[in-house]
Amino acid sequence: MMYPLVRELASTDAPLRVPVAVTCRVLSLARQPYYRWLAAPVTDSELKEAYRANALFDAHRDDPEFGYRFLGDEAAEAGVSMAQRTAWRICSTNGWWSAFGKPRRGKAGQTGPPVHDDRCAIVDPDGRVRHEFTAGASNRMWLTDITEHWTGEGKLYLCAVKDACSNRVVGYSIDSRMTSRLAVTALESAVARRHAQGADVAGCIVHSDRGSQFRSRRFVHALNRHDLVGSMGRVGAAGDNAAMESFFALLQRNVLDRRSWATRQDLRIAIATWIERTYHRRRRQAALGRLTPVEYETIMNASATQAA
Repeated sequence: MMYPLVRELASTDAPLRVPVAVTCRVLSLARQPYYRWLAAPVTDSELKEAYRANALFDAHRDDPEFGYRFLGDEAAEAGVSMAQRTAWRICSTNGWWSAFGKPRRGKAGQTGPPVHDDRCAIVDPDGRVRHEFTAGASNRMWLTDITEHWTGEGKLYLCAVKDACSNRVVGYSIDSRMTSRLAVTALESAVARRHAQGADVAGCIVHSDRGSQFRSRRFVHALNRHDLVGSMGRVGAAGDNAAMESFFALLQRNVLDRRSWATRQDLRIAIATWIERTYHRRRRQAALGRLTPVEYETIMNASATQAA
C-alpha cells in the first residue's frame, strides 16, 4: 500500500511537506479511499485475518508436521475458527508447509536445532561420546520418546516417560495424532503420578531426541513450569536414547506385533494393560536385581526413608 507514504509525506514533521492532493496525483491514487484508510488503517477483515494467521502460526510452530487441515483444527480449538480454504490460503501465502509434505525446490527437510544441551553425554579420553542412562535415585533422570503402530483405523501413537533409576514408566499418553500435546500430556501424567506419591521432581533431567514435539513451546513451557531440566541427543543417533528404544522394542514384541489390531481402542487398552500389569508388576529385570520396577522402587523408597 502507498497510503503510509502519502501520510508520511504530508506530515508536518517531514523535511519537505507534500500536500496529499499532490502526492495522490503523482501516484495516481484517489483521495477518498486514502482518507477512509486514514480514519481506519486496519479494517475489521484485516484484523480477523491477522488473528487467524497468528493462530495458524502458533499451531505450525508447535507441530510443524501438520498440514493446513490439522492447523485449522488446532486454530479452531484455540478459539479462532475458519474454513479449510482460508487456512490453506494463509498457510500457502506464508509458506507454512508440513514438514512431511512434498519438499519445496531448493529446500531439504532438516531436523530443527536442539532447545536443550545433551546432559547425558560423557566424553571418553579418546574423544568418543557415550551416554549414561543411570540414576542413583528416582526422579533424577527421565527418558522419553514416541512410538507408533498401525491399526485398522490408522496409526496410534504412544509417548512414554521412563525413570532411569527403576525403569518404571512414570507417565504415558496415547493418541491418534502425534502432536506436541501428546508429549506434554505424557510429561504432565508423570509429574502428577510422582506428586501423588509425595515425591519432588524439581531438577529432574528429561532426556529426549530432537523431535518437534519435544522442541515445541508447549513442551518447553511444561518443563519450566515443573522446574524440570531438558536434555536432547544428537541427530540420527539412536544410541543417544537407547534405554527408551529398548523399552519400545520390548513393547513391540509383547504387544504391538502379537496380532493385528482392528481399532485404536483395542490397542490402547492392550498397551495400558501390559504396562501397568505386566511390565510394572510381573516382569523381573536383571538390571534391577531380578525385581520388578514397582518392587525396586518400594525397596529404594523404604531404604531412603530409613536413612533419613
